[in-house]
Amino acid sequence: MSALVARFPELELGAASVCETEGVVAAAEAGCRYAVSPVLDPELLAAAARALVLVPGVMTPSEVHRARRLGCSIVKLFPARGVGRQHWRRLREPLGSPLPFCIAAGGLRPVDVLPWLEAGVDAVALGSGLGDGDATPAWRELLAALGDRCPRARVSRIQFSSRRSS
Repeated sequence: MSALVARFPELELGAASVCETEGVVAAAEAGCRYAVSPVLDPELLAAAARALVLVPGVMTPSEVHRARRLGCSIVKLFPARGVGRQHWRRLREPLGSPLPFCIAAGGLRPVDVLPWLEAGVDAVALGSGLGDGDATPAWRELLAALGDRCPRARVSRIQFSSRRSS
């Protein structure tokens, strides 16, 4: 990671699936700007406060409420696929506004991005579905749709390969 940070200083690189304070420390030492966790843990937040941004994972109303009380302005709804794309919107009424900036993550694919954004989350993270060779048409459709929605954004042409890595 340190080599990537040094080679590409303009990128905002981070660590994923951080569940222990040692992971927060290692991410910070490697030069990461942020870390993402599947859990909401005050110890992780405290360790990260000194060095980087920690995006904790939440799913239940209690976790979202606690994240707000702990000062989290950004959270990861995880696992998003398991709760469905209306989950975040359903939390708004009982919890009140403002809710933290929400990144839906966990089991999502390129075809899920626009429906989740339309359902009210602020961002969508793609993990395992990112390199799916069968998703090439979905990627093209997503990039075209995002280009149409964001005319001021520069959309690069990306070459997709249907070959899978072995």
